[in-house]
Amino acid sequence: MNQIRLGLITSLFLIISTSISAAQLISPKEAALPAAANVPATRGISRGPAVRLGSPEADTPVISPFDFRVLFEARGDAKIDPTSVKVIYLKSPFVDLTPRLKNAISANGIDFSKAAVPPGTHLIRVSVKDSDGRETNSVLTLVVAK
Repeated sequence: MNQIRLGLITSLFLIISTSISAAQLISPKEAALPAAANVPATRGISRGPAVRLGSPEADTPVISPFDFRVLFEARGDAKIDPTSVKVIYLKSPFVDLTPRLKNAISANGIDFSKAAVPPGTHLIRVSVKDSDGRETNSVLTLVVAK
């Protein structure tokens, strides 16, 4: 009986500690919103900063929570302007994720540990400018398994 009780307490502790350490990037309510009708196009060739998904790997299903990392790379002698970064969840209406990521944004990119995201495919637009005023808009796809 004591072993069963100890097992239940251990399981409960693991569930609580996992949920406490995860930070909500996208809520289930936001994920249930309709898809954005017009997903803004991104330009092909640009002299603006490079934006790429560092983690998780693009189009590779992950289990929530996961580390969400976006990498920025300036071109030439320009520097990334971290105050220009905007992160938008492409739903109708758009959901601005920037305030949730504020402390995770730097000139190197976005480093948001233990992002909690509901299962599904999620489109996120990341916009960033460099010190020369050149802007890049990239749409990243997150695939979260059940």
